[in-house]
Amino acid sequence: MKKTPTNFVKLTLLSLCLTLLAFSCKEKAEEKKEDATPDHFEAADAIIKSIIVPQFPDKTFNITDFGAVSDGTTNNSEAIKKAIDSCHNSGGGKVIIPSGKFLTGPIYIKSNVNLHLEEGAEVLFSTNTKEYLPVVHTSYEGQELMNYSPLIYAYKEKNIAVTGKGTFNGQASNDNWWAWCGKDVYGYTEGEPRQQDEHNLPRLWEMSDNNIPVSERVFGEGYQLRPQFMQPFECENILIQGVTFTNAPFWVVHPIKSNHVTVDGITVKSHGPNNDGCDPEYAKNVLIKNCVFDTGDDCIAIKSGRNNDGRQVNIPSENIVVENCDMKDGHGGVVMGSEISAGVRNVYVRNCKMDSPELDRAIRIKTNTLRGGFVENVYVKNVQVGQVKEAVLKINTYYGTYANQEGVYMPTIKNIHLENITVENGGKYGVLIKGRPESFVKNVTLTNVHIKGAKTDLSVENSEPITFENTTINGKTY
Repeated sequence: MKKTPTNFVKLTLLSLCLTLLAFSCKEKAEEKKEDATPDHFEAADAIIKSIIVPQFPDKTFNITDFGAVSDGTTNNSEAIKKAIDSCHNSGGGKVIIPSGKFLTGPIYIKSNVNLHLEEGAEVLFSTNTKEYLPVVHTSYEGQELMNYSPLIYAYKEKNIAVTGKGTFNGQASNDNWWAWCGKDVYGYTEGEPRQQDEHNLPRLWEMSDNNIPVSERVFGEGYQLRPQFMQPFECENILIQGVTFTNAPFWVVHPIKSNHVTVDGITVKSHGPNNDGCDPEYAKNVLIKNCVFDTGDDCIAIKSGRNNDGRQVNIPSENIVVENCDMKDGHGGVVMGSEISAGVRNVYVRNCKMDSPELDRAIRIKTNTLRGGFVENVYVKNVQVGQVKEAVLKINTYYGTYANQEGVYMPTIKNIHLENITVENGGKYGVLIKGRPESFVKNVTLTNVHIKGAKTDLSVENSEPITFENTTINGKTY
């Protein structure tokens, strides 16, 4: 007769099976954990969800109701100001600039105002420099000062927007703002005043180094420091959507010391000197998406102050997402620096296209030991590069367009990751890195990166070894 197993034996066998199953599941989980590649872009999605996009009351204020005339010659500064003031004072809404050509001086946007350009609207900014006085609290190349007003300006405002399908035309040219850069290609004549003269930039640098209060750094008339096109300064909840910017005096869209910034679907077509497309500086929680950049300088340049000013302010630019943008022309596609003294972290770039014989670099980091600063946690994914002139990735800690760029502030650069990048014509270098013997560039990875047509595969100095995975340069596997 067969013996039936006792309950004790049954329980023992069950316990043993469960234990073996648990060990097996744990091993598989650990194997899966080791094999899994973390999706850093989940953090980018979280940043996007956290950004506050301003909302506005359903009220409209048409500038023509305040006396604006669309003949391209009547100065509408006062009419636009009245419309914005009325909108702001009534609790907010939309200030409409209808189809037509409207000449104006600088525009000051106030809280809860959406300045909306209807299709066919063109705002022409005056070329008379005196229109941009009195001076306002602004900045120039990473240093704060009192200077000509930006063409579109907001200072310490909340919930502001510029939207629509119209065009802002700065009307800058070789005949007005551009010549001040000091280059004959932009209309400069030898012997005329320029920004490099002692009374201009060197004076500002000295004031910054000596911690002179911003209120005493007065420039403006008699000086040659050009204004930004659009500058939200110390603002929150900003939307810039749909509009076109052209013919800028200097940097185009420059949110500085601002939080919760959305730049969506704008077109920047401006080839003057220092015509960067979008320059977040000391900025946090920024989304730049669906934009077209065709610029005379960097398409997107993330900044955080220059030299002593940057270290005193000490606000890193962080949590910045760039997606679905088309970089048609410019010195760099997405750039960090050179004004970078307070540091940059957590930058995410995905699903972009970069293609131009004049595009110098796709991804660029630039600093030196006067500017110092740090760059960390940069993630670039799913980018198509047609051609670049110099390098797909350039990291340079010896950057300098002016003399005497050596100091005591050693920059640090780490965690730079490129994934799923295709390059048809890589220019002079596939990857170009110049770190410092005292501060190696750390943790650079290239995964599924395929570069064709580079004259030199790699030029790497003072960097930890690059980590390659399924990467080819000129057909060679790394």
